[in-house]
Amino acid sequence: MTSEVMENDNKTLDSGTLTDLFVNLQKSSALLSTEEEQTFLNGLLQSKELNALVNIHSKILSNVERKRFFPVPALSDGMQVLADVLELIYQQPRRSSDCQELFLMLQKPHLQGLLCAHDAIAQKDYYPRLPDIPVEDDEEEQTIKVVQLVKSNEPLTGTQSAEPIVGATIKTDELTGKIVIARVMHGGAADRSGLIHVGDEVVEVNAISVEGKEPNDVLDILQSSEGTITFKLVPAECTMNVRESKVRVRAHFDYDSSTDPYIPCKEAGLDFKKGDVLHIVCQDDQYWWQARKEGDKHMRAGLIPSRALQEKRIVHDRGMKKDEDEAENDDFDRELIATYEEVAKLYPRPSVFRPIVLIGPPGVGRNELKRRLIDTDPVKFQTPTPFTSRSMKPGEVDGKEYFFVTRQQMERDIDEGKFIEFGEYKGNLYGTSTSSVEAIVHAGLVCILNPHYQALKMLRTPLLKPYIIYISPPSLDVLKQTRMAHHARSTFDVNNSRGFTEDEFQDMIRHSERIKFLYDHFFDETIVNADLADAFSKLLAAVNRVESEPLWVPASWVQ
Repeated sequence: MTSEVMENDNKTLDSGTLTDLFVNLQKSSALLSTEEEQTFLNGLLQSKELNALVNIHSKILSNVERKRFFPVPALSDGMQVLADVLELIYQQPRRSSDCQELFLMLQKPHLQGLLCAHDAIAQKDYYPRLPDIPVEDDEEEQTIKVVQLVKSNEPLTGTQSAEPIVGATIKTDELTGKIVIARVMHGGAADRSGLIHVGDEVVEVNAISVEGKEPNDVLDILQSSEGTITFKLVPAECTMNVRESKVRVRAHFDYDSSTDPYIPCKEAGLDFKKGDVLHIVCQDDQYWWQARKEGDKHMRAGLIPSRALQEKRIVHDRGMKKDEDEAENDDFDRELIATYEEVAKLYPRPSVFRPIVLIGPPGVGRNELKRRLIDTDPVKFQTPTPFTSRSMKPGEVDGKEYFFVTRQQMERDIDEGKFIEFGEYKGNLYGTSTSSVEAIVHAGLVCILNPHYQALKMLRTPLLKPYIIYISPPSLDVLKQTRMAHHARSTFDVNNSRGFTEDEFQDMIRHSERIKFLYDHFFDETIVNADLADAFSKLLAAVNRVESEPLWVPASWVQ
């Protein structure tokens, strides 16, 4: 019988084979020299341990057979490879026509959608898992798993006095009073092991029972441990392997975990600044997401407040401030609360230029910066011709200074949302239409705009994809000093015959603070106009960057 098995190594040993062996043994008991040998073989063939091993053996062989008939993905991160290829092509100083064609093809939404679907399938585990440890019939016995991890510089606790250990957090279950795994940090040692899951009950740490202990007591055990740490765990009733998210967001606020009194584990926090791009890897927790900074090579993720939690904090803080100031701000109720915005990289394309939008308070110097930029290349940089309902004056040409239309037509177009901004002056309507901006973009030119800040909602669309630069005044003292030193003329004076007044300087600062409060999350870049020459140099650099570098934009713009 042994030689048969050796010669036919493709034969699967399964529970049916064991049954046949047992039956044949009963029939051939005469072959056994003693009753003790028969009893031993009977017990062995009926043992749960041997049957469990046979089941494992069968499933492994079944898995091998399946691989012969089902294709195995060569990789599971096709989208990342695509991004790497785009970066590689983009960095080439001279691109052949084939490279250029590939560069454009890889940005097609259908191809990227196909790769996303491929990755979603490739990252799932379709192969059979090892069966659970057999549970004895004795109801008092529990299934226990033993996990060994090497102590490292990663957090494991739920208290503020945590020391980094293995990349998970623990807490006391409110119902049972047991110590359980509260969170497994993506990329940490616990996550990489694949053996520790949220909800697992901690029974022992290094052979020390944790029954009746607090998380801090468990921390003391871990702190005194060296090298390998051994956990005895009762598996959670339901465990899920959550696939890492691909979501990237731009943060619209600063976060310092060391000053956050509510974070479950300060050592697991991820600090960031407003404008940082974060890779959100897990959003399972309602209040605490796991994230990494984009480009960060560290594998382990950190905790950040979720969008829901941060919005609640902002509402609370602004409500407190409103009570202190005893003032209402209607704009606050109308505007969205900025926390995170999902983003993706937009690569520059030949002859397709993003509009450059200059936003800022009146008098800050936007008109002069716009004029200087257009003067550098009047053919390439153009501003749209406005519309007006006033009558044409002698010498004016329709479509040059203005597009002249009737008031009724202009009012109808305004109601239909065809204008990015409009206003009335001396009984006549004036405005800039969306179609005039689109015409410049479609002509392969760079559209330069300096609209009222309320026009941002109409401009910031997937169709136009504008690059928004906020032109900010410096501090009040520097503002007054620089304008007076250069004998700047007030833009509030029709004849530009005088300098700025103290009230105009104050109004400029107040307007700036209001604009930033309402629309700061829309700005791609901020340029402080303390010195006009320096501000213009930064503006030129920004325009060149938009034309030549892949930049983060709202995710909906590249889908």
